[in-house]
Amino acid sequence: MYRYKRNKLSEVIITVMASAIGSHQALAQEQSTLEEVTVTGIRASLERSMDIKRESSGVVDAISAEDIGKFPDTNLAESLQRITGVSINRVNGEGSEVTVRGFGPENNMVTLNGRTMPTGTSYGGGSGADGTTRSGGSRAFNFANLASENISGVEVYKTSKADIATGGIGSTINIKTMRPLDNPGFTATIGAKAVHDTTNRYNDDVTPELSGIVSWTNEEETWGAALALSHQQRDSGYSGVTVNNWNIGVWGQDDLYSQGGVPDEDKADIVNAPAEGQLYARPNDFRYAFSDTQRERLNGQLTLQFKPTDKMTATLDYTYADNDIEEHRGEITNWIQNGSNVSRVVFDDSEIATPISISENYTGTVDIGYEQQYRSQSDTLDSLGFNFEFEVNDSLTLAFDVHDSTMKSLPTGPDKSGEVAIGLGSPTVGSKTLDFSGSTPTYSFDTSVPNNALTADNVGSSILRVRGSGSTNDVTQLKFDGKWEFDNGRFDFGVESRSIEMDAYQTSGVNQTLGNWGIANPGEFPADMFRVIDVQDEFEDFNVNGSPAVGFRGDAVELTRYANTLYPGTCLCVADTNSSHDILEEETTAAYFQVALSTELGAFPANFLAGARYETTDVSSQSLVNPIPYLVWENNNDFSSGPAGATVEWSEKNSYDNLLPSLDFSLEFTEDVVGRFSYSKTIARAGYGDLRVAPGSFGTDGSTFNGATPTATSSNPSLLPLESDNLDLSLEWYYGDSSFASLGFFEKRVDNFIGIGQEEETFGILDQTNGPRVQAAAAALDDLGLATDDTNLYAMVVLMEHPEAITDNPDIFPNGVFEGTNEQLLLLGETDGWDVTPEEGDPEMVFTTSKPINNRQAKIYGAELAVQHFFGETGFGVQANYTIVRGDVGFDNLGLPTENQFALTGLSDTANLVLLYENYGIQARLAYNWRDKFLTAVNQGSSRNPRYIDEFSQIDLNVSYEVNDQLSVAFEGINITGEDIEQYNRNERMVRFMDDLGARYQVGAHYKF
Repeated sequence: MYRYKRNKLSEVIITVMASAIGSHQALAQEQSTLEEVTVTGIRASLERSMDIKRESSGVVDAISAEDIGKFPDTNLAESLQRITGVSINRVNGEGSEVTVRGFGPENNMVTLNGRTMPTGTSYGGGSGADGTTRSGGSRAFNFANLASENISGVEVYKTSKADIATGGIGSTINIKTMRPLDNPGFTATIGAKAVHDTTNRYNDDVTPELSGIVSWTNEEETWGAALALSHQQRDSGYSGVTVNNWNIGVWGQDDLYSQGGVPDEDKADIVNAPAEGQLYARPNDFRYAFSDTQRERLNGQLTLQFKPTDKMTATLDYTYADNDIEEHRGEITNWIQNGSNVSRVVFDDSEIATPISISENYTGTVDIGYEQQYRSQSDTLDSLGFNFEFEVNDSLTLAFDVHDSTMKSLPTGPDKSGEVAIGLGSPTVGSKTLDFSGSTPTYSFDTSVPNNALTADNVGSSILRVRGSGSTNDVTQLKFDGKWEFDNGRFDFGVESRSIEMDAYQTSGVNQTLGNWGIANPGEFPADMFRVIDVQDEFEDFNVNGSPAVGFRGDAVELTRYANTLYPGTCLCVADTNSSHDILEEETTAAYFQVALSTELGAFPANFLAGARYETTDVSSQSLVNPIPYLVWENNNDFSSGPAGATVEWSEKNSYDNLLPSLDFSLEFTEDVVGRFSYSKTIARAGYGDLRVAPGSFGTDGSTFNGATPTATSSNPSLLPLESDNLDLSLEWYYGDSSFASLGFFEKRVDNFIGIGQEEETFGILDQTNGPRVQAAAAALDDLGLATDDTNLYAMVVLMEHPEAITDNPDIFPNGVFEGTNEQLLLLGETDGWDVTPEEGDPEMVFTTSKPINNRQAKIYGAELAVQHFFGETGFGVQANYTIVRGDVGFDNLGLPTENQFALTGLSDTANLVLLYENYGIQARLAYNWRDKFLTAVNQGSSRNPRYIDEFSQIDLNVSYEVNDQLSVAFEGINITGEDIEQYNRNERMVRFMDDLGARYQVGAHYKF
């Protein structure tokens, strides 16, 4: 895949800026002789945004609608990414969340008309192999919930002021909606688009988008009403590659491939073995995934305004946004079996020895997985607000604002499930090789089926999971503001009360046994319930030609309903208990003041804005949990939670306060050149998930006898907010009505960063993996000369408890003893009722419990360079910007897998280059966006891995034509080169996620009455 290089892009931007600035003087002479021209469309939008930047205190960037109902991009996040210092996260190729100056989505405050908005980001069952499922409780705002047609503008405050709501260290982003009194008279628009997503496979190739706005005021402009509605559908998909987890160990100390107990003659052939003490890797598996998604978004906004006199304005507004997502997903999964099954491992020469290939041979057969999943979720925002502004006299203005807003992110699948995952597989594989040598992992296998020609008759069920995850976030906010104007300045003051409640839950992850892990009944489903796919045809950009071509897709819900008829006692239902249910309440009271002065320093006009904000916050965290009495050992490294107990309540409270000063100073060196200096102290509160109180996520990936470490998690309601001292210095040159260049530097020194603390704790859960039965089983295996790996260990424990396995199955035990054959392991590992649970005499299981704590400091710094230039009245223009972000704490990829690390996530350089044309009724914009590689997560999985997202670039095209003053038609292409997203762990061979994405095209019309 072609990738743009940063150094080339830098040269292009520098060249463009030099030519733009160099042409200024020649253009200035020409412009002085021109009559003043009223501009519209793209240029007018950019002029308004430039004026906001120029006239604001501090560092502010903005985006303005070109006209009523015409925002520059279909998606708000994709518009924001063109602002200097802003980058975005994408889900299924669509912008969703923003990162500003290296601070991720949870550290940016998003407001709607100045009001704090609730958030909701639950999806699926709260866990999943593809990284898109989420449990509830994030502070991150999902911009995909809002349609852009109803938005009049967006302001990004990169520096803080005393009158801005706290919570955004990276930025505060204010979304503005239309006000009827700002558009006197009657105005109405209607828009329609036909959308084609090239990644769509099975749903509609063309989907509709409809929008309409009506705005009215009476002749006296004392009454006004506006209604905006939009409805959008999008059908899309992606094909991907995932690895569930990369295990990291130290060669000579950690036995990741379980070779220690294997007889020498059966040990794996290790090619290019790591050096003693070198870190090395083993994947748990790798999977191909195929996803098809339908999204329906409905937005509505009603605004009523009353202005009985020039001194009073009352505004009542209601915002509704509903975003419904339905996803069908299928996988092809290859698990690593370990132990004597591993026949050959070839390592590469990287610093962390990573396998190029892994080969396994089985004495019997194992399965290849074809799990099918269904996910369904609805995000619904309701926001009702009232604002009253009263100009008491020529000097004093008072304003009162109150709103109540709720975001519900709830599952909408059967029985209120968010994810239905039915395990399927074909237990026919006698040997396989996983190949990581190329840019895309591939696999090969030999099966018991002639020519490896698998059909639906070879596929059966294993385990069923039905789960749900949801959240409800309520925000009630009341503000009283005052502004007293005097000669050359003003005094602002105000108080605020804000109440936030987050109620998030995740249902218990109960596994329902169908054909069990061994796939007991291949061929149990009618063949017409499966769609046979050509795997190689499903990928556009990733070469998987080395892998078998056959895969299977099916409807997870229909397959589950059919399986329920085959396996009594199973159901298409979520558990009646929750693995977590957390209720967090935050009560914040604030008071602020700030003073603005306009004066002169020598011959230079100067502006000062200085103030302070004081806040007190009370936190109450409550968790309602159903504690598990034990873990169920189901097979070698397979564990599940035991039956949940009665509900237990945990609760904890905390309080803190913050004094947040701010100072903005600007100096006009000339009429066109402005210098700025800003200092502020800002905070960002811990994520809701970090503030829960109860422990959870109990689990282990093996026996403690063989060194596995049981883990648990706990949160910390006593966490303090991140607190940052921010410095900004910038120089801006406004050398034309629509042209400017700017250079800025910033630094943020942050205290109270959240690190991870660990404690060894017991919770009354007994450990059956290292008790007397396991000790006896290990001794018996030693006597037989067999490995004591978890596979054999589990089987021997079961056999010692169920000796009838030998007498009842002489064909499987021809010599009357355990020999470790696959048939014996399958019988002992998959027979219902033979799971191993704790008993009296087993020791308590000791869990390494991870807990967030405020124990880190860090510095983030960088520079922002931007230019916007229009070439006279030719209609041509250009925007270009480049942002450098650096931090003093990175992730050490060679760090031990047993130790958590603290590192700054989200830091990356970004760049934009936008070519513009607007003349003769034609508007065109070709936009290139680039983001460098960045760290997106740390301490992932049992090996505490980092996760990086590789550099990514995207080209978007928008062309429109004004047929007349009322009608315009447009064409839009998003990601027209079909760029993909790739993620990896400690090196690029450790693939974590690879998403094969594509372009999206839209054709539409906009009519203004």
